[in-house]
Amino acid sequence: MTLRLGCIADDYTGASDLANTLQKNGLATVQTIGVPGPSLASSLGAAEAVVVSLKIRSVPAAEAVDKAQAAAAFLRQQGASHILYKICSTFDSTDAGNIGPVLDALAVEGRAVIVTPAFPETGRTVYHGHLFVNGVPLNESPLKDHPLNPMHDANLVRVLQRQTTSRVALANRDLFRKGCGALETALARLAGEGVRGVITDAIDETDLEIIGKAASSMPFSVGASGLGLGLARAMRADARATVDGAKGNGEALSACIAGSCSAATLRQIAAAETIMPVLRLDSAALVSGAPEVERALAFAREAMARGPVLIASSQGPEMVQAVQAQYGRDAAGQAIEHGMARIAAGLVDLGVRHLVVAGGETSGAAVDRLGIKAFRLGPEIAAGVPMMEAIGARHAGLLVALKSGNFGGETFFADALAVMRG
Repeated sequence: MTLRLGCIADDYTGASDLANTLQKNGLATVQTIGVPGPSLASSLGAAEAVVVSLKIRSVPAAEAVDKAQAAAAFLRQQGASHILYKICSTFDSTDAGNIGPVLDALAVEGRAVIVTPAFPETGRTVYHGHLFVNGVPLNESPLKDHPLNPMHDANLVRVLQRQTTSRVALANRDLFRKGCGALETALARLAGEGVRGVITDAIDETDLEIIGKAASSMPFSVGASGLGLGLARAMRADARATVDGAKGNGEALSACIAGSCSAATLRQIAAAETIMPVLRLDSAALVSGAPEVERALAFAREAMARGPVLIASSQGPEMVQAVQAQYGRDAAGQAIEHGMARIAAGLVDLGVRHLVVAGGETSGAAVDRLGIKAFRLGPEIAAGVPMMEAIGARHAGLLVALKSGNFGGETFFADALAVMRG
């Protein structure tokens, strides 16, 4: 096979969301953790799409740019004619970046860049440049309270313009109601006017297909998994991937960990308490160095013999703000991620073979701690969340689900473990 699409994801759960979308829409896909080394790169020959997972959403902009440029160079060396920079469907990014700086670094001179976080399947739509979550403006939705990148402005033209010195404009649906040709004409006109970033409306899959077709003829785009859907359908006529995916493998020691503080994850934890033992950690103790990790692993060691367990550091916005006020936002976030990653590694050392992780930052820290380098995609658990099988000698066969905090229904944890059992 020939690599058709190279993707750079700004976090690990977003990467698995995108990889799931690409595979489901006809491109044989591999997700890597970081830029692959020579030994892994040589095994990507069967992939039509490669998603390089980075952890650059909340790092300094210069670091994000350096890592994104390295990933783009690798993907182009592998033959990718189009690079998609995959961002969160809530566009969560501070005024300093990192979406704008990465766009500036990877854009091709004289070409406008499509930018859309729309993913209607998960309730994210863009209309007249404003981002909506299930019909509610982003800044009025629960997602506005992200602990690292709170979002208080739904106007994406304004948000992106604050991050870049390049001109940003809007391509609303009125510009491409007549199809891909009309959008391509509008993009060419905007590029001629000196515009680089073009926020593009999308409220349904028909819009995504038009946008994906236009983007596929360009070297670079920026968007969430909805844009990946459009690109995949433009690049492949049939709707089935050409490689077998990972499969459930029966009963095994199973555990879930949750670090996301989203309203969706808090509801999922509450639902899990009715069917499995749940340990709620003290996040302030995780930050201060108290033995919360040891307490969590002792709890798991005793309880897992009887079935799955869930260990959560997730808390409501008020508690999150109190911990951040006491220890500092960045220091608190990093300490909690580090503690949850130690718990994930400890669970695998205890024999866990089915691991579910909720939260983008938590997932990134856990996968890094485990040293997993790549995943084979399996069946979809919920919109945007696939089951995945670790590739590589150290943890080969470990089944993992990495969930963005806002994804999945209330029974997500039970649903994920059921898919892993097969």
